[in-house]
Amino acid sequence: MKVNVYSKEGEVTGDIELPAIFEEEFRPDLIKRAVISAQTARVQPWGNDPMAGKRTSAESWGSGRGAAMVPRIKNGSKAAFIPLAVGGRQAHPTRAQKNHHEKINIKERRFAIRSAIAATSNKEIVENRGHNIDNVDQFPIVVEDDISSVKKTKETREIFKSLGVFDDIVRAKTGKKIRAGRGKTRGRKYKHVKGPLLVVDQDKGISLGARNHAGLDVVSVENLNAELLAPGTHPGRLTIFTKSAIEKIGGLFQ
Repeated sequence: MKVNVYSKEGEVTGDIELPAIFEEEFRPDLIKRAVISAQTARVQPWGNDPMAGKRTSAESWGSGRGAAMVPRIKNGSKAAFIPLAVGGRQAHPTRAQKNHHEKINIKERRFAIRSAIAATSNKEIVENRGHNIDNVDQFPIVVEDDISSVKKTKETREIFKSLGVFDDIVRAKTGKKIRAGRGKTRGRKYKHVKGPLLVVDQDKGISLGARNHAGLDVVSVENLNAELLAPGTHPGRLTIFTKSAIEKIGGLFQ
């Protein structure tokens, strides 16, 4: 399948044949597994002190005293050590030894990335994800390589307007919401909406020019992963590829 190649001004400068990776089978189940695997790999293990509530010499009085046979401190009758006692241990404490990582096979992960890449070329999937694509003419969007060297936010704003994706950046900026639940007090007050993804062959400064745009991510083609292509396990992210990235991506993730 051939698609148009656009300049920074939004004009068609030629066309390019999409590699076979864009015709991969759509597997949302595998994509979800790959994203969850990436997310859980970043979980920092934590747990309680194994000796918490156990640093006491309390012993039970034994039977025949008309009192419960719980461990009690030496100079008094206060219970200690047991979970129901004040200052006692937890019944089922969190253990730092627990492994939270949901593993996935290498071939399945690569298959998931290929499937997520193919989903970026499907207008229906991209639209169902919630992106504003009223001014986008084709999927995926392919631009000339000179976009990789743009370092000014003002210039990238005009480029994204000419490509028709700036409306989706505005959607991401205005879509910030306050998180429901306890996470508001734990450094996760806001939930941010994801906007377009820009995939380049070489980052020659575009990350500087694009970093001030809400919801926009820039990544080199070798570092593509399922989480960037399908944030929140939902495939079909609005994606912009440079021409060199399209030429190189066909030989990756095999």
